[in-house]
Amino acid sequence: MIQKPAREIQSTDVIIVGAGPVGLFAVFELGLLGLNCHLIDILDKTGGQCAQLYPEKPIYDIPAWTKISGQELTDRLMNQIQPFNPVFHLNSMVTSFHREKNHSFTITTDKDERINAKVVVIAAGGGSFQPKRPPISGIKHYENQSVFYSVRYIEEFRDHDLLILGGGDSALDWTLSLEPIVNSVTLVHRRDRFRASPNSVIKVKALIEAKKIQFRLGQITELYGDNNKLRGALLKDSDGRLSKIVCSRMLVFFGLTIKLGPIANWGLNLNENLIPVDTERFSTNESGIYAIGDINTYPGKLKLILSGFHEAALMAHSAKKYITPHENNVFQYTTSSTSLHKKLGVDVSD
Repeated sequence: MIQKPAREIQSTDVIIVGAGPVGLFAVFELGLLGLNCHLIDILDKTGGQCAQLYPEKPIYDIPAWTKISGQELTDRLMNQIQPFNPVFHLNSMVTSFHREKNHSFTITTDKDERINAKVVVIAAGGGSFQPKRPPISGIKHYENQSVFYSVRYIEEFRDHDLLILGGGDSALDWTLSLEPIVNSVTLVHRRDRFRASPNSVIKVKALIEAKKIQFRLGQITELYGDNNKLRGALLKDSDGRLSKIVCSRMLVFFGLTIKLGPIANWGLNLNENLIPVDTERFSTNESGIYAIGDINTYPGKLKLILSGFHEAALMAHSAKKYITPHENNVFQYTTSSTSLHKKLGVDVSD
């Protein structure tokens, strides 16, 4: 038997585990300091939950933007980091992690890629995630054809009879967003109370009262259709009575199953699957390993994208000092530093 030779080790300054908005912005901050990055993400594209779960859903708390979609934010971050030529390892999962004798780290992915770096930054959100599937027999046959767990393309739902399951923010937000373009909307929840923002609840209740959407109390127990194309669902109410709902598209918002994955075995202190950090450097208990974004925890932590951007900036300066402890690292502003302008490819002669 011929043994397949191991792939050559790729070297870089920083490995970032997670290519969501916070991981992408970390590339920018690290790049300004002259540090190169490789990013590893289990998803097949950049953007993390923003791009995977709500690419067309508006985000309202990104500074200077009254609203911006998850996909547009991702696209703009990707454009911003182009000058630094980051290397992406997408649709890849970390399978092994080893600290070398020189204190650098070697990470191996499930594609047998080996990457060595002086610093590792964990920006993996809440870890790898997948939508929770409702206990409905045969639902897999309709997934990605008629049954969806996120809205990738709004036009996929136009003129359809839409069934939405859930009572949280995502369920209500998409009820409001899709109601104007679909043929009908039926919202199904196990309770008559919603776990969503008060403003969304008020708007959805107004649509129900105006009979622009239907609200049904109960649980879906069965789907029926032809050739993976949904035609309807069976609802079981609180009294056990069964009734049919006509639908050709179904959206399920039962939350996410979060798995920390191999990171859990890296020797890090964990607090309910979150990584405690100090707020001066955003370093972990393991030297050379940092954690930013939703994966970390500290007193006063807010799980906001803008908070992750702040964490990325502080982490980058700490990582630079860790990698080059004997250099005199001078803080510079992008508005006035000619060296930073050069890195960014900015022409300020005008």
